[in-house]
Amino acid sequence: MRILIWHVHGSYTSAFIRGGHEYVLPLVPDRGPDGRGRAQTFDWPASAREVPFDRLRDERVDVAVFQRPHEPELAREWLGRDVPAVYVEHNTPAGDVPRTRHPLAGQNAVTLVHVTHFNELYWDNGRAPTRVVEHGVPDPGHLYTGELPRAGVVVNEPVRRTRVAGTDLLPRFAERVPLDVFGMKVDGLPYGTFEDLPQHVMHAELARRRAYLHPYRWTSLGLALIEAMTLGLPVVALAATEAIEAVPPEAGVLSTRVDVLADALHAFVADPESAAQAGKAARAAALARYGLDRFLTDWDRVLTEV
Repeated sequence: MRILIWHVHGSYTSAFIRGGHEYVLPLVPDRGPDGRGRAQTFDWPASAREVPFDRLRDERVDVAVFQRPHEPELAREWLGRDVPAVYVEHNTPAGDVPRTRHPLAGQNAVTLVHVTHFNELYWDNGRAPTRVVEHGVPDPGHLYTGELPRAGVVVNEPVRRTRVAGTDLLPRFAERVPLDVFGMKVDGLPYGTFEDLPQHVMHAELARRRAYLHPYRWTSLGLALIEAMTLGLPVVALAATEAIEAVPPEAGVLSTRVDVLADALHAFVADPESAAQAGKAARAAALARYGLDRFLTDWDRVLTEV
């Protein structure tokens, strides 16, 4: 198939475009949000092609994968026609959550694909047909060394997303364990910061930390959490949204109590052997549930149906 998809979420798109299809990524002159083209910090296959938005009418597109409410209109304008489509919902509902109605809830022509069962449960999907395709990540390998008695955190835009990402909780963890924060727009935080690293470099650096901290209050299921697990890091995470499904007891510690999590993080940093053992369990769990082959097979099933 030839699939139209916007480069919206780098890690997600990086997994999606590794299937056996051709992927068309819109490109606008300034590489802005509506046309970033190919990623600059990920190693993507040649089957993922960036195409200037004003040349999309010349492309044969079999199906479109939308990820934002305005993309159906962009596709109609740029392609000059309608094509079969699905809509991927990456985010947890916001606002009055039990009553949050999805933008596609009033139609049944476009299948709504949620990335977690939590999302499918909590959004009001109305009469939209729904599927769940759980995350999948390319296996970076068991890179864990845990040589640095520090904890790693991955969060993009931690200041803007303070309560969502749990950035406001970091000082309480930093009282017990030194922290290093990786991501976009993290410079200036009072911790070690690693900004806008190529993915393979970030993975190698993260794997040197003794444990991974996932302080998110409200996110579908951070891909960084799954990636940290595949690297072999033990994880400490808020028991929120889909994290309770992703992290088995032997792989780390989940709790809604910050003091319990801070103690767990300190214990992992103080005990390299225990941390390494939990990290092995985390890697095994992540590969079993969030492997790339399962993810791509699930997507092929959905795309074929459409």
